[in-house]
Amino acid sequence: MGLSGISLLTTTYSLILQHQSLLLCLRAKGFGLDLKKDMEGVDYLSDERKKAQFDVEAMKIAWAGSLEAFQLSDRMAKLVANDPAFEKFTRPMLGRKELIKNTLRKAAHGWKLIVDLRLTEEEAKWLRLYIDEPAYTDLHWGMFIPAIEGQGTEEQKKKWLPLAKKMQIIGCYAQTELGHGSNVQGLETTATFDPQTDEFIMHSPTLTSSKWWPGGLGKASTHAVVYARLIVGGEFHGVHGFIVQLRSLDDHSPLPGVTVGDIGMKFGNGAYNTMDNGVLRFDHVRIPRDQMLMRVSQVTREGKIMQSDVPRQLIYGTMVYVRQTIVADASKALSRAVCIATRYSAIRRQFGSRNGGPETQVIDYKTQQSRLFPLLASAYAFRFVGEWLKWLYTDVKERLAANDFSTLPEAHACTAGLKSLTTSFTADGIEECRKLCGGHGYLVSSGLPELFAVYIPACTYEGDNVVLLLQVARFLVKTVSELGYKKPVGTTAYMGRVASLMQNNCAVQTAEGWLNPGAVVEAFESRAARMAVRCGQQLAKYENPEEGFAELSADLVEASIAHCQLIVVSKFIEKLQQDIPGKGVKQTLEVLCYVYALFLLHKHQGDFLATGYLTPKQASLANDQLRTLYSKVRPNAITLVDSFNYTDHYLGSILGRYDGNVYPKLYEAAWKDPLNDSDVVDGFYEYVQPILKQKLRTAKL
Repeated sequence: MGLSGISLLTTTYSLILQHQSLLLCLRAKGFGLDLKKDMEGVDYLSDERKKAQFDVEAMKIAWAGSLEAFQLSDRMAKLVANDPAFEKFTRPMLGRKELIKNTLRKAAHGWKLIVDLRLTEEEAKWLRLYIDEPAYTDLHWGMFIPAIEGQGTEEQKKKWLPLAKKMQIIGCYAQTELGHGSNVQGLETTATFDPQTDEFIMHSPTLTSSKWWPGGLGKASTHAVVYARLIVGGEFHGVHGFIVQLRSLDDHSPLPGVTVGDIGMKFGNGAYNTMDNGVLRFDHVRIPRDQMLMRVSQVTREGKIMQSDVPRQLIYGTMVYVRQTIVADASKALSRAVCIATRYSAIRRQFGSRNGGPETQVIDYKTQQSRLFPLLASAYAFRFVGEWLKWLYTDVKERLAANDFSTLPEAHACTAGLKSLTTSFTADGIEECRKLCGGHGYLVSSGLPELFAVYIPACTYEGDNVVLLLQVARFLVKTVSELGYKKPVGTTAYMGRVASLMQNNCAVQTAEGWLNPGAVVEAFESRAARMAVRCGQQLAKYENPEEGFAELSADLVEASIAHCQLIVVSKFIEKLQQDIPGKGVKQTLEVLCYVYALFLLHKHQGDFLATGYLTPKQASLANDQLRTLYSKVRPNAITLVDSFNYTDHYLGSILGRYDGNVYPKLYEAAWKDPLNDSDVVDGFYEYVQPILKQKLRTAKL
């Protein structure tokens, strides 16, 4: 390349952040190949990264939870990113059959790596996460195996778990039916004990009793934990789990009496359509008696129902585990979306050019910051409350083992509420990130439409979010009603100070006064307590409590949200009371904590004002402080999302590329679409040309 070429390249590099579309012009003039080669390795976000006011590597460890967790996660992420077998760019362009086959191939390759590299269960879990493709393995490892571990006897675990963990059988979790989801007691599938043969007869008596939605059921699973109505001696004895073989281990064909298949396409392009969600019906299928999961309840050879020494509450331990993983997944999904939107907001420039200078980075607009930075703060808040929930699960498990059930109702309500709160906010947050990326966010190559389509089922599975909040509300109302003689525990301990919380109002007098963690926590405690007490008082007016609960359900949901937001805020603040090493790390997290809290206070200021805790002036001061905090987040924005340590492969987004080289890559991606394989589209000569030539009557319609 001559001197003139070098000069041109130098100029291009200096202007690229002002208007990367210049590259497209240069490509059109024949400079494309040279520029593409020379542009690789250039970091268009380097100036942003130089602004960091904290130790990024230390923040990565704070996000991961520990140095060991960071190293493990980083190792698995790079293993997947550097393996071409896990390429996912073409996924949205595949037909359904190709899509499923491609997913099966990736799952098989992932299992081969697990076996060949002798990965631990923890390493394997992270490997599957970074493969980033919904597959039957998610339900096998995430639901089928935990169900047997939590509800099976020692003999059952000894028989089934080795087969499952060696993938010699593939399992799913068949609970939801065509006619019933949240109402588990309404399930219609029956398991009738036949004392003559010592078997259960699995049957689907109605169309609505068809199992519907279980992931992995449609095409992959050989077995399922099926939830059915236990019928013994003609009487109903509750809903229980049964291990049922569905397909032959020789040729994978459905066994006699089993009708099984896929329920069809779901929302999105590739998205969750890589998962074979299934439909299942039984026609008097017989299984041995010992395939009922009998850790808690047992059916004897004589047909007697017996309760084991194991408390029934142990089942809730599994529920707490599953829901804490869902909260952890919420932080991952939201942080991915925020990472994409933040990086692109720093690259994108619109308006504000002065005297021919560069336009303004979109991230510098206050309207962009007020929408983006609370999402960034929320990602960190959810990460830390998820970390706390992991501790809570361990605590609950230890207490259950010691027959201590005192904290179980509170733990159940807490995890139910946080599952609902975090998944709803994350689903909305991903969509907001798409909007923050403007028109390009609507492109599949932005990664956001696929992320949204894959994530939103979390608002429904493992408990519909509104139903879960109503469960929390029942617990809160019960807690309020028992205050006179029972001390509230755990996340409801603040209710023990309800008298002072009802009487004392906010004392903040300046904007800076909102940077007091005590003032923030008290505000959220007072709001939650007053809303819960108010609901309790309203319910007391109804002669029929259930009628009152139904009538006041919308208010009860809002009270539950207030309680759950208090939990997240308080756990973020508690995290900051720990030792967090690294220059500027704790200070930066403190800013994010206040952003999260004051954003919620501003968003829900109607609650704080209606309960009488805040004055309009104090609410305004909180918003003033929030604007100041956005300015403090701004120089750290890019490095805060870098601290998630996500590879470009995992993000799956051109807009969120680590190097910020967005526009040339968008242009290249467009030409990879199969529609651009030819200049003249298939169908043009049959359907378009006759219109252009005014010969529509002769067209082959």
